[in-house]
Amino acid sequence: MPSRTPRSDAPVGQQSPAPNPGAHPSASPDAAPAPAATRAARLRQALKFLTVGGLVFFIDAALYNVLVFWDPAHGFGAGSRGVLNHVPLVAKTVTIAFASVLTYLGNRLWTFNDRPAPRTWRSIVVFALVNVAASGLQLGCLGFSRYVLGLDSALADNISGTFIGQIVSTAFRYVMYGRVVFPKR
Repeated sequence: MPSRTPRSDAPVGQQSPAPNPGAHPSASPDAAPAPAATRAARLRQALKFLTVGGLVFFIDAALYNVLVFWDPAHGFGAGSRGVLNHVPLVAKTVTIAFASVLTYLGNRLWTFNDRPAPRTWRSIVVFALVNVAASGLQLGCLGFSRYVLGLDSALADNISGTFIGQIVSTAFRYVMYGRVVFPKR
């Protein structure tokens, strides 16, 4: 068994402990995190992002359905038309704008809270630009379904604009938020 004696190359009065033969080379305080720890941190971050997005997804879907398909006199149902039924892209733009504010707060305060505090104006402008691009992806899915395929039911709108559009825009947002909105620096 190797002895645990102080190294002799340390300056007099400062003795370094002997290296632990069973320790991983990256166990020193200056070493980068182990790959497993990095993967676990990325997974936690992705789960937080998806949690924020999932909660906001339901708010976005509910608000869109109220604006487009809920009639104050008749509620939801066959033939019900909401106040923005004739302009679904405007309705989706309104719900995306509201959802974007909620996602900024959730992601800044929880998902990416380990990142340095952003320069407020830069962060907000970049966040807005990323969300305009992501909104274009989501609106494109809804517009394609409504105006190219001619599908205008609540089910078609929710599948194309809310579900498929959300998946496409969420993937885009996740990559862009981590790289440019809330960078590690």
